[in-house]
Amino acid sequence: MEPGAHPPCAACGDDAHAACRACSYTLCKACLDEDVAEGRAACARCGGEYAVSDPANGKGSAVEEEEAAVEDQLVAEGLRGRVTMANQLSDRQVKSFIRATDVVSHARTLSSMSGIGSELNDESGKPIWKNRVDSWKEKKNEKKASAKKAAAKAQVPPVEEQIMEEKDLTDAYEPLSRIIPISKNKLTPYRAVIIMRLVVLGLFFHYRITNPVDSAFGLWLTSVICEIWFGFSWILDQFPKWCPVNRETYVDRLIARYGDGEDSGLAPVDFFVSTVDPLKEPPLITANTVLSILAVDYPVEKISCYVSDDGAAMLTFESLAETAEFARRWVPFCKKFSIEPRTPEFYFSQKIDYLKDKIHPSFVKERRAMKRDYEEFKVRINALVAKAQKTPEEGWVMQDGTPWPGNNSRDHPGMIQVFLGETGARDYDGNELPRLVYVSREKRPGYQHHKKAGAMNALVRVSAVLTNAPYILNLDCDHYVNNSKAVREAMCFMMDPSVGRDVCYVQFPQRFDGIDRSDRYANRNVVFFDVNMKGLDGIQGPVYVGTGCCFYRQALYGYGPPSLPALPKSSACSFCCCCCPKKKVEKTEKEMHRDSRREDLESAIFNLREIDNYDEYERSMLISQMSFEKSFGQSSVFIESTLMENGGVPESVDPSTLIKEAIHVISCGYEEKTEWGKELGWIYGSVTEDILTGFKMHCRGWRSIYCMPIRPAFKGSAPINLSDRLHQVLRWALGSVEIFFSRHCPLWYGYGGGRLRWLQRLSYINTIVYPFTSVPLVAYCCLPAICLLTGKFIIPILSNAATIWFLGLFTSIILTSVLELRWSGIGIEDWWRNEQFWVIGGVSAHLFAVFQGILKMVIGLDTNFTVTSKAAEDGDFAELYVFKWTTVLIPPTTILVLNLVGVVAGFSDALNSGYESWGPLFGKVFFAMWVIMHLYPFLKGLMGRQNRTPTIVILWSVLLASVFSLLWVKIDPFITGAETVATGACSSIDC
Repeated sequence: MEPGAHPPCAACGDDAHAACRACSYTLCKACLDEDVAEGRAACARCGGEYAVSDPANGKGSAVEEEEAAVEDQLVAEGLRGRVTMANQLSDRQVKSFIRATDVVSHARTLSSMSGIGSELNDESGKPIWKNRVDSWKEKKNEKKASAKKAAAKAQVPPVEEQIMEEKDLTDAYEPLSRIIPISKNKLTPYRAVIIMRLVVLGLFFHYRITNPVDSAFGLWLTSVICEIWFGFSWILDQFPKWCPVNRETYVDRLIARYGDGEDSGLAPVDFFVSTVDPLKEPPLITANTVLSILAVDYPVEKISCYVSDDGAAMLTFESLAETAEFARRWVPFCKKFSIEPRTPEFYFSQKIDYLKDKIHPSFVKERRAMKRDYEEFKVRINALVAKAQKTPEEGWVMQDGTPWPGNNSRDHPGMIQVFLGETGARDYDGNELPRLVYVSREKRPGYQHHKKAGAMNALVRVSAVLTNAPYILNLDCDHYVNNSKAVREAMCFMMDPSVGRDVCYVQFPQRFDGIDRSDRYANRNVVFFDVNMKGLDGIQGPVYVGTGCCFYRQALYGYGPPSLPALPKSSACSFCCCCCPKKKVEKTEKEMHRDSRREDLESAIFNLREIDNYDEYERSMLISQMSFEKSFGQSSVFIESTLMENGGVPESVDPSTLIKEAIHVISCGYEEKTEWGKELGWIYGSVTEDILTGFKMHCRGWRSIYCMPIRPAFKGSAPINLSDRLHQVLRWALGSVEIFFSRHCPLWYGYGGGRLRWLQRLSYINTIVYPFTSVPLVAYCCLPAICLLTGKFIIPILSNAATIWFLGLFTSIILTSVLELRWSGIGIEDWWRNEQFWVIGGVSAHLFAVFQGILKMVIGLDTNFTVTSKAAEDGDFAELYVFKWTTVLIPPTTILVLNLVGVVAGFSDALNSGYESWGPLFGKVFFAMWVIMHLYPFLKGLMGRQNRTPTIVILWSVLLASVFSLLWVKIDPFITGAETVATGACSSIDC
C-alpha cells in the first residue's frame, strides 16, 4: 500500500473511512452509513467503537497514517506477534526486519499475528466467518425475492424463517462472552469495610506496640510480631480481591459465527493427559479421562488426545489400547444420545433418572448393552492390573515376542504410538474418531528430566510435529471432562477478536467427586476457586493451577501478546541532559534492552542491532540458526510449526517422516542448551511448575481468563483422608518455598517491562510467602497454653479506647467475611472449613515445607516425610477414616494436647485461687478455645470413624502431661519464694 493511501474497506474494497479501535476492522463511508441505517453502529466483528478519519481531507493524521502503514505491513507479513520490541526501534530497523524475514524459508507459512489465533482466513485473506455472514446475506435476499413462491411449500412460515435468519446473522456479529460485574450494592460496602479494617488494624497495632506487658514481656513481644505478620499476610490476600468479576459465555453465538460439523471454522485443540505410575494412578481412571476427551462435543477432526506415560509402563500402553477399542462403541453412543458426563464410570454410577429427556426408542436397549460392554471393559483393565502386580524376571514382552522398551523406566528410548485418528480405526458407525496418541519420552541416566514439567514440554513438541493445534488443554489423569461443551466454552474467549488477542490461557475451576458432604478438610478449596480466582479475573487473570486449563500455544513458546506495552523511558531528568555524559545515557538504554530480554521476555526474539549490518541472506541464516535453533532446539520441522499461528502441519513436510521427527524432539538431550523450561513451555525449578508457568506469562504482558460454566467443565478426585491431604498441601507449599528462593521470586522478578500489575504481583507474592506464616502461627497457637500454665497474659488491662479497637477489629473481620460470602455466593460452612484447615495446614504441612525448602535450597538436602498406611474400612467414604501416621502430624498434635492441658490447668488454678481469678481466666481460655476449635477436624481425623482416640495420641498426651507436671513441681517453689520475697520487700518500704 502506498504511503498516505487508505486501507481497503473490508466489505466492498473501497478506501476505508473508519476503522475499529479494537480489531482494526475497516469500512468505507457508504458501508458505514448502511450499517448505521440498519441499527449497527458498533464494529461488526467485535462490537468495538469505530475511529473515523478526518472528514476534511478524507485522511487521518500523518502519524496515524504512518503507524497504520507499518501495522498493516507487519500484519501482512505475519509478524505482528513476533515484533514485540517494534515500538522501541526506529522505522529503519523495523523495515530491515521485515525485509530479512521475507527470505526465511519457513516464514511463508505465517498467517496474521494479530493475536486472534482463531480467526481463520481463506485464500483471499478474509475471515471465514465473514464469508459465512456474507453468504447468509445473499440467502436472505434470495428468500425475500422468492418468498411468495415458497410460502405454500415451506414448512416454516416466511416471517418466522426471516426472523430465524436475522437472529443467526445477529448472533454472528455479537460478542461471544461478556463480563458481569459484581453489583455495586454488594461490592461498595465490601470495599468500604476493607478500608475500615485497614484503618482499625493500624490503630490496633499502635495500641499493642505502645502498651507493652512488662510482667510477660517475652510473650507480649512474640504476640505482637505474630500479629504484625498476620496483618501483612491479610493485606497480600485481601487486596487482589478488590475487583472481582463474573463472566458469561454464548456458545450459540460461537456456532453461529464459526459453524459446526465438517466445515466448521472452530480452531483445533490438542488435549494433554499426564500419568506416571499406573499402580498409584489406576489405569481405569486414566481410561475414563481419555474416553471423556474422545467423546467431547467438538468437531472430530479438531480434537487430538496425547497421553504422556512418564513411567514407560506396559500396563499403561495396553490399557490405552483397550481404551481405544472401547471408544469405538462409547463415542457414538455419547453423541447419539447427548449424555452427560461422557465418562462411563461416573455416567453409569449416577443416581438419577437416566430416562429424563431421552425419547429415542432404542435408548434403553442401547444403554443396557453399553453398560454390559463397559463392565467387560473394566474386567479386562483390572485383569491387566492384576497381571502387572508381579513383574517377570526377564521383563515384559510384547505380543510379537520383542522385549518391552520401557522395562527399565529410567533408561529407555522414546516411544510413540498412534491408536486412533485419520489412519486409525473408525467407530462402529463408520465415523472418524479423534486422534489418540501414546507418548513416552526418552530417559537416560545422567540427564535431568524435570518430572511433570519435562513431560508436558515433551508433549508440546510432539503435538506440534504431529497436529500442531493452536490451542492446548491439559488435564491430570484423574480429571475427566464433565461438560462436553467445555472446549466451546474456552473458545468463546480464545476465538473472540475483542477478547482473545491478549489471552494466554483460560482457567477452569477444579471440582471434585467423592468428597464427604461436610468437606472436613476443605478438599474442595471453595474459597480459593470461588473467591480468590474471581478477584484475580478482575485484574490480570487467574493463576494457572495445573489442570483444566486451555492454553494459547504461541504463549507457551515465549512470545508476548500483540499489544505488548513499551518499556518505560529513562527516568533521567530532562534538565540534567546537558550535564550528564552522553555515554552514560547510551549505557542506560542498553541496560534497559538487556534487562528486558533477560528477565521478562520472549526467548525467540533476537537482537536486531547485532545483525543490522548483514545482507539479507546472512541475516536470514542468523535468524534461523542463532535464534530459533538456540531457543527451540535442533528440529527444522518443529521450528517451522512454531511460526504457524493458526496451527496445522507445514505443507513442506513429508508426512511419512513425522513420527521419526516426533521421536527426535522427545529425546532426553533435545533440551540441552535451549530455552525449554527457562523461557519456553512449562518452567522448571519448582514442584509447582503451574504457578511458575502462569507467572512468567503474566510477566510478559499476557492476561488470563477465568471460566465458570453452570455445569462444571471438569471434575477430578482428591485425597480425602487427613494424612494424604496434608501431604498434598505439603507439596504445594514446598513448591512455593522453592519459587521464593529462585530467580523467579515475584518480590524481585519481572519489574523491567512494567507488564505485571501491582495487585497481580501482590497475589503472586502471597502464593510464595504464605508457607512462612506457619512459623508465627505455631508460636501464636502455643501462647494461650503458655499463658494458662504460667498465669501470665499477653494483653494488659484494657482501657475504654483499647476496648474500642479490639471490638472494631473483631467486627471488621466478621463484616469482611460476611460481605465476601455475599458477593461470592459460597456458604458459611465452606468458609469455616477453609479457616479451620488454614490453621491445620499452617501448623503442620506449611511448617515442614519451610524447613524442607530451606534445607533443599541452602544445603541441597532433600527430605521426604513418609506415610504409613493402615487398611481402610468398607463403606461410603471409608478412605476418610483411614489413619496414616506421618511426622507431619506431630506439631498439630502437640499444640492440641498443649492447649487441652492448659485449659485444665487454668480451671484448676482458678478453683484454687478463688473468685477474683475467674476474670483474667476468661481471656486466656477464649484464645485457647479458638485454637482447639480450629484444630477440631484434625482431632476427628486422629480418632477415626468410631471416635476412638488412637494409641499414639493417648501416649503423647500422657507424656506431655507428665513433663508439665514435673516442670511445675520444680518451678512452683521458686515462683512462690519469689512472690514472698517481693511481698516482704514491698512491706519494708511501706508500699
